[in-house]
Amino acid sequence: MPVPTIAWEDGRVRIIDQTALPLRKRFIELETAEDMWEAIKALRIRGAPALGIAAAFGVHLGIRNFEGDTKALTVRIREVSDYIAGSRPTAVNLFHALERIESLTARNQGLSADDLKALILKEAVLMIDEDNGVCRAIGDHGSGLIADGFSLLTHCNAGGLATAMYGTALAPMFRAAEQGKKIHVYVDETRPLLQGSRITAWELMEARIPATLITDNMAAAVMSAGKVDMVIVGADRIAANGDTANKIGTLGVAVLAKEFGVPFYVAAPVSTVDMDTPTGNDIPIEERGAEEVVRGFGRQTAPDGVAVYNPAFDVTPARYISGIITERGIVKPPLGPNMAAIHRL
Repeated sequence: MPVPTIAWEDGRVRIIDQTALPLRKRFIELETAEDMWEAIKALRIRGAPALGIAAAFGVHLGIRNFEGDTKALTVRIREVSDYIAGSRPTAVNLFHALERIESLTARNQGLSADDLKALILKEAVLMIDEDNGVCRAIGDHGSGLIADGFSLLTHCNAGGLATAMYGTALAPMFRAAEQGKKIHVYVDETRPLLQGSRITAWELMEARIPATLITDNMAAAVMSAGKVDMVIVGADRIAANGDTANKIGTLGVAVLAKEFGVPFYVAAPVSTVDMDTPTGNDIPIEERGAEEVVRGFGRQTAPDGVAVYNPAFDVTPARYISGIITERGIVKPPLGPNMAAIHRL
């Protein structure tokens, strides 16, 4: 089934370079915090859960050769954490992971510097195992929503390559296929960086799940024709009221699903829920460079000097969401109070 997205091997972080997909399955090794920052910024590794793990490893890479006592090391950990935090602002898992490392550091000030370094590495590796368990649980809960013969639609990539290995939005689909259910998936191309066509379609084909690629502006026609039984997408940050930030274009899919009576589900770990962010209006939205739009993948497709607006994410209001599939169960509306309850479990 899925290939590990991120692993610790021989003193290096090994990741699949997702910018090379779908034509090449290329692995790269990261040895410094700068390597990790670039990999995150350039989308060589992406997806909220995977970014959390990457951030933890990024801190380790930035401190492992540091010479100094525990007090000086603690200062360095904060510096590296702030540096990694500047790579991408929207995915809350990245910040949760950095907070987890800093909390671990604060609780273990009695250790030697070398022992603290080793403990941080152990924590980063533990995050991989935890994520695999979470994603399998999301798959178990979500697969119960999928009937034999269903046709689904997904936007962007929330498969194994957005996590340590197994995925969030694709986890229920992988699990349904394992259970012998015959399903089909429409895959939005997901402009401008084509994570749907480059990554999601590749993952589904690798798993031998029938998939059909469509451009983003075909989703309305496909839904209006009654070809979609359910939509499942991932999330980069979920506000306390259930508003959900995900890849740009998700909001449009949600509005269409509402119009055509198609259930619209978000699949995400509880760690993606940010109870400190009241609503979607409070979620910072990353804006990326114009080149991704006017010269995507090397060919210029717009006139020189044209103004470009390129937000990487949009926010789907909670009223469009049928439920949020988490490792602790499916959160149904009203999402705010019900999510607060499941968050406390």
